[in-house]
Amino acid sequence: MRRIFYFVVLLLGNIFPLSSALFAQNHGNMMGYRVEGGDTVFVAKINEISIYNWKESTKRSKEWREYYRLVYNFKKTYPYALVAKQKLMYVDSIMANSSMKKADQEKFMKKFERDLFSEFEKPLRNMTFSQGRLLLRLIDRELGQTSFYLIKDYRGGIAAGFWQGIAKIFGADLKKPYDKFGDDKLTEELVNMYHRGTFDYLYYSMF
Repeated sequence: MRRIFYFVVLLLGNIFPLSSALFAQNHGNMMGYRVEGGDTVFVAKINEISIYNWKESTKRSKEWREYYRLVYNFKKTYPYALVAKQKLMYVDSIMANSSMKKADQEKFMKKFERDLFSEFEKPLRNMTFSQGRLLLRLIDRELGQTSFYLIKDYRGGIAAGFWQGIAKIFGADLKKPYDKFGDDKLTEELVNMYHRGTFDYLYYSMF
C-alpha cells in the first residue's frame, strides 16, 4: 500500500498535477412500506434539497472567489482521491492475504504501478497546480497519514526531503496533516456534502 501511495505522490511530483472523468454517485434509497386497511403504502425518505441564490455583491468578494475555486477544484479531484483509496486498499488486501514470495510481490507491485501510470498519467497532466495540491490533501484525508511520512517509511528520509522540497516550490507541504477543523474545514464540508449527495446542488448553482 505504501509503495502505491508513493507512486501517486511521485506521479504528482513529476507531472504535478485526474481530469474530471465523472464517477457516478449512488444516492438511491431503499423504499419501505406499511400496510393500512389492507393496502400496501410505500414510504420513502426524500433527501433534503439545498437551494442556493448567490447575490452579485457576494460574487465580488475575495472569500467567494476562493470558495468558487475550491468547489470547482474539489469537483475535479475528489473522485480521484476515492479511486486512489480503493486501489490502495485492494493492493493492501492482496499483499496481506497473499502467500507470494517477496520476488513475486515485487513483480506484482511493479505491474500494478505500470497499470496505474498508464491509467492516470493523462488526466494528471491536465490538472492545475492548485488541483494537484488539493488532491494531495484529499488523499491524505482518505488514508489518514501525510505523504511525507509514507515516502519516508518507504524510500527513506532523503527521498522524503527531496519531494518535500518539490512540493514547497508549488506551495504545498507534504508534512502538514489534514485538519478538518482548521485549514481544511471548508474542504471537509464539501466532502460531507459529497457523501450526503448534496454537493452537486452546490456545484451546479455556481457553474
